[in-house]
Amino acid sequence: MQIDAHDVLIVTDVQNDFCPGGALAVPRGDEVIAPIHRVAPRFEHIVLTQDWHPSNHSSFAASHPGKQPFESIELSYGAQTLWPPHCVQGSHGAEFHPALHLPQAELILRKGFRPEIDSYSAFFENDRATSTGLAGYLHERRLKRVFLAGLAYDYCVGYSALDARRLGLDAFVLRDACRAIDLNGSVAAMESQFAEAGVAIINTAELTS
Repeated sequence: MQIDAHDVLIVTDVQNDFCPGGALAVPRGDEVIAPIHRVAPRFEHIVLTQDWHPSNHSSFAASHPGKQPFESIELSYGAQTLWPPHCVQGSHGAEFHPALHLPQAELILRKGFRPEIDSYSAFFENDRATSTGLAGYLHERRLKRVFLAGLAYDYCVGYSALDARRLGLDAFVLRDACRAIDLNGSVAAMESQFAEAGVAIINTAELTS
């Protein structure tokens, strides 16, 4: 597949807390870095996303007395999985993994900073309505195809891909440059939504400059 000037690589949440040893470690999460580095030089445009939570974030189990991580509760916008505190603003866990080296990235998009709502997608918060501004940024820069990598395949990467399709963008998930949590069958559920929405799952080896 040919990459051109209208394509953008979105590198999702490759942060210490999502990598081995982190507060919400995705199994083998640091393995995404090598394939991301392999493919990055083929892209003229790269965007990084960064989970950026206040310490009292509503998605943290610790914010709900008596609740445990990975339980689900109802919030104003619907069901919300509760997580261990992670990617707290200014913390070591919120920093990008030290091995990730993409100085050429043109934008760092921080999400999940509103205390009352979580944000998996790079495009919309979990109410599916509050925009992060990324869609406008891509539109202004005439970027039409998004290629997604990072963490986690079945959450932030997946919801970003679905929202890209909802916005009329072509979306390709680089499967070998992602790792999954797979909580209660979340990988199969996400891939079913990919098929319905027209999200393509490919490997980095399929990309040419």
